[in-house]
Amino acid sequence: MLLAIVGGAIYLVLSLNVIRSLLVPRIDRSSLLRLVIRTLTIPGQVARRRIHNYEVRDRILAFEGPISLLVLLGVWVIGYLLSLGMLLLPAVRNPLAALAQAGSSLVTLGIVSSAQGWAQAIDILAGLTGLFIVALQIAYLPTLYGAYNRRETEVTMLVARAGEPTWGPEILARAQLTSLVDDLPDFYRQWERWAADVQESHASYPALMLFRSPSAYSSWVIALLAVCDSAALFHAVAPESTPIEARLALRMGYLCFRRLSSALGHEVNEDPGPSDQIMLTSAEFNRGFDRLAAAGFAMERDRDEAWVHFHAWRVNYEEAAYFLASRTDAVPAPWSGKRLSGQTLVPFRRLKNRTPEDPEGTAHTSYFPENL
Repeated sequence: MLLAIVGGAIYLVLSLNVIRSLLVPRIDRSSLLRLVIRTLTIPGQVARRRIHNYEVRDRILAFEGPISLLVLLGVWVIGYLLSLGMLLLPAVRNPLAALAQAGSSLVTLGIVSSAQGWAQAIDILAGLTGLFIVALQIAYLPTLYGAYNRRETEVTMLVARAGEPTWGPEILARAQLTSLVDDLPDFYRQWERWAADVQESHASYPALMLFRSPSAYSSWVIALLAVCDSAALFHAVAPESTPIEARLALRMGYLCFRRLSSALGHEVNEDPGPSDQIMLTSAEFNRGFDRLAAAGFAMERDRDEAWVHFHAWRVNYEEAAYFLASRTDAVPAPWSGKRLSGQTLVPFRRLKNRTPEDPEGTAHTSYFPENL
């Protein structure tokens, strides 16, 4: 009888866990879900530290997200099997027979059964539980992939504006070079909404953070970091010309970073001071400033003054962004911190500009920051 009581307690805890993981859209996720994600990323941590070729790491880590969902489902099924087997012990004295009957009922096969009233009640409960889990998984996966597709559409579109991998100063530089500066308010408005969507969906379903972009050189973390950096840089170099939409996108961006960092168990300072330390160096900032100057971007502040203001903006999101970039092993882009492998930067992907006059595309264009 004691084992049956323990089994009932396990069943209730598992059911609560399933409801919190799949049905309750809050950041307060179940400890089991966090444990599964943390355990599954241990092999990934080995890959992140030992494999120095980023393309190889990206191919390996692409399996983290899908496998986490399968393992979580497996943990639930095994947990239910054990708990239902323990509930059957008062009627089915043999533990192996109890597990066989619980498994038969859980998958709704009914090949093993018992005529006793208690055993039949548990069989019905097991059958309903199996149907419940399958129904939730069927509804769960489209929700996940819908959120994934919404996320990746904007990330893919950002490549044309910011290069690959994306970089904050490049957004402003290419806007200037393509006469799209006036289009930036709509751009930031769109990314404000994107950050809000990702914050809600990825905090509710943390496994989404492990799903990588289709391109090895794209990353949702790096994309949002680039947008935040471009908005902060805009405010730093040209405060009178910066649209209010940039500030709104920046705020939603750093709230998104903080909440998702918290969802993975890493808390950051919610109210940093403008002079708090950041990891980005002034030398790295100077490269971005020079990129804007080379593109002819209109600037109202000199380099030193702009650095002070940019520092004050970046302190709001850098720690959380760097944690997520390292945790997901996002593509090592400029201004995105180090990775566990020690890799700090991958070169920009250069697309050849083939023309009838230059069929090999050997001439450089102004759309690549290496030309500095």
